[in-house]
Amino acid sequence: MKIPTEQIGSIPRPVPLIEAVAAGSISDPNLDPMYEAAVKDTIERLEATGSPIVTDGEQRKYHNFWTYSVHGLSNTAPDGFRIPFAAGHTRRMPRLTKGPFRYKRYADSYLDVALKYAHRPLKQAVISPSALSLMYPPDEIPGYSRDEFITDLLSEHEKEIRRCLKKGARKVQIDFTEARLAMKIDPSGELLTSFVDLNNLALSRFSAAERKVIGLHTCPGGDLDSTLSADVDYAEMLPLLFEMNVGCFCIALAGEKDRVRVLKIISKHMKPDHQIFVGVVSPIDPRVDTPEEVRDRVIEAAKYIPLEQLGTTDDCGFAPFSDDTSTSRDTAFAKIQARVEGTALAVEVISGG
Repeated sequence: MKIPTEQIGSIPRPVPLIEAVAAGSISDPNLDPMYEAAVKDTIERLEATGSPIVTDGEQRKYHNFWTYSVHGLSNTAPDGFRIPFAAGHTRRMPRLTKGPFRYKRYADSYLDVALKYAHRPLKQAVISPSALSLMYPPDEIPGYSRDEFITDLLSEHEKEIRRCLKKGARKVQIDFTEARLAMKIDPSGELLTSFVDLNNLALSRFSAAERKVIGLHTCPGGDLDSTLSADVDYAEMLPLLFEMNVGCFCIALAGEKDRVRVLKIISKHMKPDHQIFVGVVSPIDPRVDTPEEVRDRVIEAAKYIPLEQLGTTDDCGFAPFSDDTSTSRDTAFAKIQARVEGTALAVEVISGG
C-alpha cells in the first residue's frame, strides 16, 4: 500500500537571487545563471527528501503564482484587483486596458530548465482562468467585450496546459486560491459558482483521460505568514469546489482549527473518482513539524477518506510571492522531509507493517 505525496509548488527563492532581482529587473537576462542554479538546487533537494514527484519550486515565476503569465503585458495597468491579506498588506493584479488578451509567457517554459535536472516526474502549476478573469475591469473595455475576453482567456489556459503536458509534465495543477476568497467577497456563493463554471468551461476542452492528470489546489492564500480567507468556513465552499471537473484536489488542512470537521465535509461531498491530497504541514507556521505529527494527521484523514483516494501535500506553496522571505529554504525543505517521512510512517501503521 502507498499513499501518494506531493508539494504544492513554490519554494522560497535563495536570498541572493531575491536581492539581485530587487536591485534590478526580474527579467534581466544576466540573472539567468542565478535562476538556473536555484532550480537545480531546488530539484536536487526535493529529490533528496524522497519526494516521488517534484517541481522547480517556481523559482522563475515572475513576481508570483497568480500573474506570472501576464507580467509585463503592454496592454495592462498596475491598478487592478486588490488582494488583501489578514496582516494588513495587499498585493495587486494588473488591469487589462485593451484587447486582445494573450499570455506573455506559458508555464511550460519553466519545464525547459527543470527537465534538465529532474530524475523524477515533474508537476507543473498553472493559474486558473477564474483568477485571471479578475483582470477585466468592472466597466467594459471599448471595442473588446467581456465575452471576447473570456473566449481568449479560455483558449490561452487550454494552450498552457496542453503545452505543459506535451513537454513532459506528469501532472498539471490549477491554482484556485481565489475559491475561498470568493466566498469572503460574496457569501451568497454566486461568485464562486461563476468561477467554478468558468473553470469547467476550460476543463471541458480536455478528455476524461487528460483530466485525470489535471488537479486543483485550494487554500486560504499565503504571503508573509498571512492568509487571505482563513476566516471563511470550508462548509460554505467545498460542496461547490467538488463540482470542478478535475482528477484530484489538493486541500489545505493542517492550518485548520477543526480538521475533523473539515474531513467530514470532504467525505460527504467528494466523488468516487476523486483523489484527495490533504495538507499535513502548514507553510506559514514557522515550526517544523515532526514526522510523527504528520503520521498522526494522515491516520486521522484515513478515517474519513478511503485509502485508495487519499494523498498528502502541504497546505500551500512556501513562497507564492517571489519576494517573500518569511520562510527560509531550509525550513521549507525540512517541512517537506517531515511530510514525506510522516506519510511513510502512516502507511506502516495503517498496513500493520
